[in-house]
Amino acid sequence: MKSFLCHNHFLIWHKINVFMIEQQQILAIFALNLSIMTLQQLKYIIAIDRYRNFAKAAAELDVTQPTLSALLLKLENELGVRLFERSNKSVRPTATGETVIRQAEKILSQTELISETISEQKGEVSGSLSIGIGASIAPYLMPWFIKKYTDRYLNVRLTVNEMRGDMTIDSLRLGKIDIGIAISGNTSQETIEIPFYCEPFHVYVANDCLLKMPKFNPADLLHEKMWIMKESQCMRESAFSFCKTRSIGRHIYEAGSIETLIRIVDINGGFTIIPEMHLPFLTDAQRENVRPIEGEYVSRRCVSIYIRKDFIRYRMLKSLIEIMLSIIPNKMIDSNLHNKIALISKNCHTLY
Repeated sequence: MKSFLCHNHFLIWHKINVFMIEQQQILAIFALNLSIMTLQQLKYIIAIDRYRNFAKAAAELDVTQPTLSALLLKLENELGVRLFERSNKSVRPTATGETVIRQAEKILSQTELISETISEQKGEVSGSLSIGIGASIAPYLMPWFIKKYTDRYLNVRLTVNEMRGDMTIDSLRLGKIDIGIAISGNTSQETIEIPFYCEPFHVYVANDCLLKMPKFNPADLLHEKMWIMKESQCMRESAFSFCKTRSIGRHIYEAGSIETLIRIVDINGGFTIIPEMHLPFLTDAQRENVRPIEGEYVSRRCVSIYIRKDFIRYRMLKSLIEIMLSIIPNKMIDSNLHNKIALISKNCHTLY
């Protein structure tokens, strides 16, 4: 029995060491050949991995598909390893390719920090700013933010991508975006969450709905149609969560946008919940169908800003918050926002 256990321990030890050796060999290959790789080549393999499609990657890189294929083959020959498995239907990284791609992402991220550090030291707000934002948040912030930000900061190349909260954190971690804006509570060891604002929900009821009353009580959910969004209206901090009442409402439709929900209610009856910043989008007639939520229920959604822990572009972050504060009602802003920003400013300067 003792020899059997010893044998098993040896096998486990052997597998761990083989894995570690393989990882070290991969990194060694990458390090030895880095001198013959350019930053542009690193961008090529990252784009191919992102899209898993040569045509889409080539379009982003502004090269032809045959050129990109030839450049990848040339790079693989120079490195002496195969980075991607190709077939007629798919492109996917090999095990070695996965490791090289992750290293390439880190190298490009660190390279970009050089110019960012110089801009910060000069007191400039310039360069590129890539923002990831939740699809249910963007309609209320982005139209005016883009207008005001591009008018104010002419030297910033701004790009905005709508994405889910978990995708926002992954994109931050991989360096695909600079700043994320998503529902609060998407924590990660590699990111910092800055609580930004909270907005209350209101109830939107149909013209002929039995709930046409001055205020809305959760108990009135019984025997009524409730129309909800699957993800964005299920808020972590909401004690009065409509998602918990799915078994009560006799008809629940999971829509993809708040505008769709409102149109469904107008035609089919029943009710839904909408964030306060959607109220200006309603017609005068529709505003007559909005009701506050009664009682001490916490029915709101909170939104946070997310950055990486190695983020040093304090002036860029401050510029984003400055414009956002001109759009979001002051009563919604987190009371501790400025203290949090001051702390981040201190940390950013210690990274120089």
